[in-house]
Amino acid sequence: MVKPRVFSGIQPSGELHLGNFYGAIQNWVSMQDRFDCVYCIVDYHAVTSRTGRESDKFQDPAHESISAMSVQMAGDLIACGIDPQRSILFCQSDVPEHTELAWIFSCVASHGDLARMTQFKEKASRNDYVSVGLFTYPVLQAADILLYRAAKVPVGADQIQHLELARRIGRRFNTLVGEDYFPDVEAELTDGNRIMSLADPSQKMSKSLGDKHYVGLMEEPEAIWGKFRAAVTDSGQEVGEQMSAGVANLFELLTLTGTPQKAIHVFMAQHAAGNIRYGDLKKSVHENIIRVLSPIRDRRSKMSDDTISDILAEGAVRASEIAQETMAVVRDHVGVRPPRIS
Repeated sequence: MVKPRVFSGIQPSGELHLGNFYGAIQNWVSMQDRFDCVYCIVDYHAVTSRTGRESDKFQDPAHESISAMSVQMAGDLIACGIDPQRSILFCQSDVPEHTELAWIFSCVASHGDLARMTQFKEKASRNDYVSVGLFTYPVLQAADILLYRAAKVPVGADQIQHLELARRIGRRFNTLVGEDYFPDVEAELTDGNRIMSLADPSQKMSKSLGDKHYVGLMEEPEAIWGKFRAAVTDSGQEVGEQMSAGVANLFELLTLTGTPQKAIHVFMAQHAAGNIRYGDLKKSVHENIIRVLSPIRDRRSKMSDDTISDILAEGAVRASEIAQETMAVVRDHVGVRPPRIS
C-alpha cells in the first residue's frame, strides 16, 4: 500500500526549544508510521530573516552561519526521532529545483494574493526595509510543497493562508497547462500544543523574545531549572479564581511530559483550594522535562557534524530524484529546455 506523501519544512534558526518540540516535532515523528514523509530544512527561507534592514549583511560575524545552523537543526531533529531511513531529511539549497519551480510559480501567482498575506503584512510593518524575497516567500513555500506533489502538509492555524495560496497556485498551473498535474494539497492540522514563554505567558515561546523566554532542548539541566524557577505564575491564588496563563502553561508542560495523572491531580486540587506551592509545581515540571530531554540529549551528543552532513547529503539525493521528475514534466508543460549541463 502506497502511503500519502507529507511535506514539511523548518527554518534553521538554531537549537530547537520546547515550543518546537511539543508544537510540531512530536507530530512529525509520529507521522513517519502513517505517511511517506519529506522533511526539509528551508535554508533559503531563512535568508529573509537576515535582510530585515538595509544595513543587514548575509553573513554577520556575530551570528552563526545558516549552513552551520542547518546542520545543528538536522542533528536535533534526528535526536528527537526523525529517522533518515524512514523519512527524507535534507536541506532546501541542496535541491536547486526548489528555486526553479518557485520562479515558474511566481509567473503564475497573483500579486493581489501575495499582498493579502497576513504574515507578510505583519512582518513588513515591523521592518524599515522590505525585500521582494519576503513578499514572495509564500511562492517558494508553494514550490517546496508541490515539487514533491505532497498530498498533505502538517500545519498550525497560522499557516493555513499560505497553504491555501499553494493550492491556488497549483490549480492555476493545472488550468494553464490543461492537466491536473499538481494535487490539491490538504492541511494535516496538527494538534500541536501551544507552549507559552516562561517569562511572558501572554506570548508564544520563541527565541526571538530573548533567552529567558524559551527552553532549549539541549540546554544544561541547571540552566533549565533557572528558567523554570523564574517562570511567571501569579501573586497568590484565591479559591475559585481562574488559573493564570503562567500557571496554566506549567500544567500544560506537566501533562505533555507524561507525568502520572495522580500527581497532576494533586497539584490541581491544591490550586483549586488556593494553597498550591508554586516552587513544588515548578520543580516537578523541571524534573519531568529533564526526564524527557535526557535521552534526546544523549542521542544528540553521539552525532558528529560530519555524520549529520552525510545524512543530509543522502537525503538530498533521494529528494532530487523526486524533484527532477517533477521539473521534467513542468518544463515540458511550460515549453522550456531541459538542463544541458551534465
